[in-house]
Amino acid sequence: MKKSLIALAVMAAAGAASAQSSVTLFGIVDTAITHGSASNGGESWTGMTSSGYNSSRLGFRGTEDLGGGMAASFWLEGQLTTDNGTAGKLDFLRRSTVSLSGGWGELRLGRDYTPSFWNLTVFDPFGTNGVGTNIMLSGSGALAAAAGVGTVVRASNQVGYFLPPNLGGFYGQVGYWFGENDPADTGDGYGLRFGYGAGPFNVALSYASTEGLADIEYKTWNLGGSWDFGMAKLMAQYQRDSFFSPLGDEDGRGWLLGALVPVGAGEIRAAYSEYRVDVDGDDPRVRKLALGYVHNLSKRTALYATIARVRNTNGFDVTLGGASAGTGNFNSTGYDIGIRHSF
Repeated sequence: MKKSLIALAVMAAAGAASAQSSVTLFGIVDTAITHGSASNGGESWTGMTSSGYNSSRLGFRGTEDLGGGMAASFWLEGQLTTDNGTAGKLDFLRRSTVSLSGGWGELRLGRDYTPSFWNLTVFDPFGTNGVGTNIMLSGSGALAAAAGVGTVVRASNQVGYFLPPNLGGFYGQVGYWFGENDPADTGDGYGLRFGYGAGPFNVALSYASTEGLADIEYKTWNLGGSWDFGMAKLMAQYQRDSFFSPLGDEDGRGWLLGALVPVGAGEIRAAYSEYRVDVDGDDPRVRKLALGYVHNLSKRTALYATIARVRNTNGFDVTLGGASAGTGNFNSTGYDIGIRHSF
């Protein structure tokens, strides 16, 4: 009888421990056949690619209940290249964070998305993936690269704070990242994002600033919003980017209008976006139209197809689907046809 009671006590303790902590393996496998072409002498390309609908990834996340409403958690997530099965060194460059959270919010340390990137992907029908990717990501990325900054999407060495989720629809985050002479990130920087989402309505404003090379500084801010009417979800964004250097300044700006339209077990996606750079005597500009359809076979498996076209003027050279750039003011067309499975 005594041994039975001891066994029951051990089993109860083990059950309590497992209830207080958990570790999850998760991922996405997304592979597509992609084609791209460009006018004015550009070369076309057709092949198999990864992440046409969602970014292919493999990750581990876990949470421990510390009691009193407190929890500790970790998140390690790496990129997969599913068309050829490679995963690099299986690093965790997509996300590598450890956190403490409670009724006061969440403190998060490590490599993560920048606050300003969230608006580019949350308020884009294509979520910045595949040939339908938001053209503002290409434009702002070009300005950031000119400034020697690599923190448009993610920043390493980041200290982040997130507001608690019980503020009546208000949400927000702030982050500060240490450059640590990291060639991928370059310099110290900070960002913030605040928004309000309730019912069908969601809107958010973000800002970020990062030091670049040779006294260059990159700044960006954007505003995004969406409204779900049931028969369609409309999205819109506006963004301004600047880099400042001893040799002169340069500014860029862009906007996007998009929609998600549910159709039975599927969804139509559409977006028009534009980005331009202000240069004396010139006006580099790129415009993009994207249309796609996603058919959900289940909650985890989907078939998708996307077609997009860009028009470059006055020096912009954006291409789609792996095509090489043409000369002058060329156009580029691309498509993705693929399968996405999450686990």
